[in-house]
Amino acid sequence: MSENQYVRLWEELKKYFRLQIDYTRLTAVEKISLLLSAIAVVLVGGLLCACALFYLSLALASVLSDKLGVEWAANLIVGGVFLVLLLLAYAFRRQLIIDPVTRFVTRLFLDKK
Repeated sequence: MSENQYVRLWEELKKYFRLQIDYTRLTAVEKISLLLSAIAVVLVGGLLCACALFYLSLALASVLSDKLGVEWAANLIVGGVFLVLLLLAYAFRRQLIIDPVTRFVTRLFLDKK
């Protein structure tokens, strides 16, 4: 091979690696933007669910206070229901939170298209 061919080969290799770096950067930006948008959707959905649960719990407490005749007991029952739900969510945190998030992130970053 002549010196001109080596120079040309070197230039082609540099161009190839530059393209690979650009491709990697674009792929990383795509994956990170998908991850951040998923986080934003979960946060907005969680906030809206929290608002809905707040008003539903107020309605349930109102109905229970009419039935029981004691407002503090109705609020205590609704609070107890939420405490039980919190304990269940903590007990099943791996199945409900950790595993789905791990699968999502793994599929997002390791999925070969």
